[in-house]
Amino acid sequence: MATWGGNFLRAFIQLFVTVDPIALAAVFLAMSRDVDPARRRHIARQATWTGGVVALLFMFLGANIFAAVGVTVSDFQIAGGLILLILAGRELVQSVTMEPSMLSEDFGVVPLGMPLIAGPATITLLLLLEQTQGVALTVAALASNLLLVAMAFAYSDRLEKLVTMTGLRAISKIVALLLAAIAVRMIRRGLAG
Repeated sequence: MATWGGNFLRAFIQLFVTVDPIALAAVFLAMSRDVDPARRRHIARQATWTGGVVALLFMFLGANIFAAVGVTVSDFQIAGGLILLILAGRELVQSVTMEPSMLSEDFGVVPLGMPLIAGPATITLLLLLEQTQGVALTVAALASNLLLVAMAFAYSDRLEKLVTMTGLRAISKIVALLLAAIAVRMIRRGLAG
């Protein structure tokens, strides 16, 4: 049982760094600044559900999808790692905010649900965790992280007052550096695999 707990904690932390609920809260705050509270709650639920469903679909069907298009998990690891490295680099050198006028009405689906919650890095990590740790542990780690995302969205106003937007951006930059390190590891494993 101690092994399951340790493995769960490692999987949870890896997914936490990849999903990054703190940065998502900052993005959500910036994107929904002029949105009424009822609509914000709807968008938060929409983003969390979209991210969860897309992540689970790829976790369970990803290998079949890859086989159909002739892609290996190693190929996806390298591609996901490169994209994650680009996203992490972009996050490190610019702001996480988007211009509200550029957003569509369903920004809970795109970009919040995917690719921010269920992006290439999260999908690749889920496939790896499912192979190495099993389905139950991987789903538990994903569900725990999605719960944190939902809480980060629900309490984003309080979080902004507590940490301030500048503090959220600073934390987001630290997490982006960790994401870059995870991206390098993913690329290295993909090349070795």
